[in-house]
Amino acid sequence: MIDGKALVTFWLYLAVVFTPPQAKSTITQPQPLTSFKINTTLQNTASSCSYTVTIRTSCSSSRYTRDRISLAFGDAYGYQVYVPRLDDPRSRTFESCSADTFHIDGPCTYQICYVYLYRNGYDGWKPESITISGYYTSSVTFYYNTFIPNAVWYGFNHCNAASSSA
Repeated sequence: MIDGKALVTFWLYLAVVFTPPQAKSTITQPQPLTSFKINTTLQNTASSCSYTVTIRTSCSSSRYTRDRISLAFGDAYGYQVYVPRLDDPRSRTFESCSADTFHIDGPCTYQICYVYLYRNGYDGWKPESITISGYYTSSVTFYYNTFIPNAVWYGFNHCNAASSSA
């Protein structure tokens, strides 16, 4: 006969041994990525899809920016959408406490799992969030709420380790 203490110890052992490993935690703050590369091959060869990108600028950002702002986003399979310049100071893009919506055509992707911004200039800029939606992908929002450093791709990669986008 097995006593209760031995039985509990046995079940705890089995629970530890047969528990699947936990997934890696999701990065909640944007990160710089100096090795990020734009995938120009797919830009011209993949079928075209439309995306709606809404960028909210924080109220604690500078009143406006003249900086050049670029955007890249994509999926875990290497499909990437790249916009070399979103900014247009004449149209009051990226003013503080505002939301700017862009309609972008680019290669079709699966579920968007990464987004990076690139800022080049001296004014500074603090986006609050970026929401991306497309025909083949669910809407996804990435929360920045921090100033974008100058001259480095800065953002999130929630793709799995097999991603060829980073």
